[in-house]
Amino acid sequence: MTTDTERGPEGAGTGTIGATTAPRLGEGVDPDLAALLPEGLCRTFRVLPYAVADGTVLVAAADADDEITRTVVEERIEGPVRLVRHTAMEIVSAIDAVRPPIDEQVESPEARRARTQVSQMLTRSGLVTTEQLQRATVEYSRTGDPIGDILVAHGAITEDVLVAALSELHQVQRVGLTDVEPDLEVARRLPEPLAQSLQVLPVAEAEDGTVLLAVGRLLAPEDLERVEEALDRPVRQLLANRTDLDQLVQRVHSEHYADVSTHLLMESAPESSAHVVIAPAQKAVLVMALLAVLVCGVIWPMGTLIGLVGAASAAYLFVSVYKFRLTLRALGTHLETDVTAEEVAALDERYLPVYTILVPLYKEAGIVARLVRDINALDYPRTRLDVKLLCEEDDTETIDKIRSMNLPPHFHLVVVPDSQPKTKPKACNYGLQLSHGDFCVIFDAEDRPDPDQLKKAVVAFSRVGPEVACIQAKLNHFNQDQNMLTAWFANEYSMHFELVLPAMGASESPIPLGGTSNHFITSVLRDLGAWDPFNVTEDADLGIRLHREGYRTAMIDSTTLEEANSQVGNWIRQRSRWNKGYFQTWLVHMRHPFQLLSETGLRGFLSFNLTMGSAFVLLMNPIFWALTTLYVFTQAGFIQQLFPGLVFYAASAMLFVGNFVFVYLNVAGSLQRGEFGITRTALLSPLYWGLMSWAAWKGFIQLFTNPFYWEKTEHGLDEESS
Repeated sequence: MTTDTERGPEGAGTGTIGATTAPRLGEGVDPDLAALLPEGLCRTFRVLPYAVADGTVLVAAADADDEITRTVVEERIEGPVRLVRHTAMEIVSAIDAVRPPIDEQVESPEARRARTQVSQMLTRSGLVTTEQLQRATVEYSRTGDPIGDILVAHGAITEDVLVAALSELHQVQRVGLTDVEPDLEVARRLPEPLAQSLQVLPVAEAEDGTVLLAVGRLLAPEDLERVEEALDRPVRQLLANRTDLDQLVQRVHSEHYADVSTHLLMESAPESSAHVVIAPAQKAVLVMALLAVLVCGVIWPMGTLIGLVGAASAAYLFVSVYKFRLTLRALGTHLETDVTAEEVAALDERYLPVYTILVPLYKEAGIVARLVRDINALDYPRTRLDVKLLCEEDDTETIDKIRSMNLPPHFHLVVVPDSQPKTKPKACNYGLQLSHGDFCVIFDAEDRPDPDQLKKAVVAFSRVGPEVACIQAKLNHFNQDQNMLTAWFANEYSMHFELVLPAMGASESPIPLGGTSNHFITSVLRDLGAWDPFNVTEDADLGIRLHREGYRTAMIDSTTLEEANSQVGNWIRQRSRWNKGYFQTWLVHMRHPFQLLSETGLRGFLSFNLTMGSAFVLLMNPIFWALTTLYVFTQAGFIQQLFPGLVFYAASAMLFVGNFVFVYLNVAGSLQRGEFGITRTALLSPLYWGLMSWAAWKGFIQLFTNPFYWEKTEHGLDEESS
């Protein structure tokens, strides 16, 4: 590629190419050529491709000698390019003619002047290199975000350096907040929602009654007026490090955040909260059912046992057939909301919303660095990210690790006060109150989402109906080849996220959400009371509550890779918690079964019971396996009596159909995803089912002995291969 500069008389934009006079910009702009450079870049650098002469693309440039402009143009246009000098007014008018500007996105002269002054201040002082400034300017041309914030987000300068530059530019005093203990009476005068949304905090009151207000960035006049009206005092702004300010706001309002994160759902919708394990009416029904079984057992002992075996066999069969039916519907089809790479590429980053990422962490110090790397790898402007690293107060190792990394301000350390229940959903509720994003998503510490997942979610939300409040991405594993257990886990995830959930979404059945990579409209999530802090599968419960309130969940074809448990003990701890949560969710939503039926319809009601009820089915496995084994070795007559006629056929169907369906689902899921290397391990899935039953019994027992205990899953066991 070659790039030359043509100058016309007095910069009028004419020149010669060989013996050919270069066309003038005023003679017309080829729209296809103009599209070679993004609009934001054209407006920022005052350039516009407008014609071709002798195979060379002519680019109008206000500063045709600028090396940064030259490099930016060369990197984005294939083939020979020639910069032709024009006035800035000519170029802006031509851009406006080709792409009419949207008023609120046009940079004001004051903002342009401030951007230039900040850039010059940082480069002249040697704090920013020309290359760093070039990269930041290119990103600015795409997003329109302040160039100083871009430099901080990418680690070119620290937040303190930028605050110092802004302080000098605007002649506003700075304040250090690292060791500040604010007057709580003064700090809490400003309502928490206003302090949080504007990221400001009153830190002191002067003798003349003026309130000293720490601000991350100078407030717009209308926002300053809102603050002064709320405080009923004049305000003097003091620029502060945004990270330090964020930590101070959290400390001042921590009691409020802790109370809301624990009690909001329990107080606003007590019937939807799992803080009561079994409701009084359910206890009464359960006691009556047990008494009826005992009475029948005394009067008709064998008949009662036969009835129980028959009922269990039927339930087992219904669950298997339901999942088989879902799989057949999804196999070989594409039921997700499809978002193409072209749609993602066409997004105008100037209009991308702020996106909150909630990352619950507990004793994860060893993988924090990897987590930060993977979050920064997302194809989303860092200045539009609001990443909440949610840590429990007693996890000092992880907290110290995060603080030692001096992360840029789009990462926020959130310390959740130590109180019961100590669960992931309570931590997420705490972080949600601090969130600034229009959308939010949960990622676990070890997650590796597809880089374009956030953009895909934005496109999907723009295309679905207003009833869709959640977009669920797919989950799978990056260490599926580590051992047999990880391969089984990957088979199960492929089946669940490639087949079962897309089919449930297509049939508008209530979807039990996955524990991560579910994207929400933040306002809807808050209105719903967010997550139940007492439910240890808060994701599944939230999916059902969304459906009951008239909202829907859609699936997108984007995958987040997780670490599959490679150790049996660790796997049992995780899976027993999942099963306990399924029992909790079933009990909560079946408190009023007729109301659930009216809100979900018959199809949704059956789907809920066959999905959540699968945890109860797992409890039956050891019983039937024990009876079968005992009969094989002893030929005991009483066992044969338990399976007369119709019951025998139902149990036989359960044995053959159930096991076939389980193996088939795992094989089909892996094939659908294209994971042919682990398909053969699905043939041994019944052994995996045994582990699932073990975990189900552990979770069932804990439901009564320790219902809100969150069993920690250890991550980072596959660090070398990952």
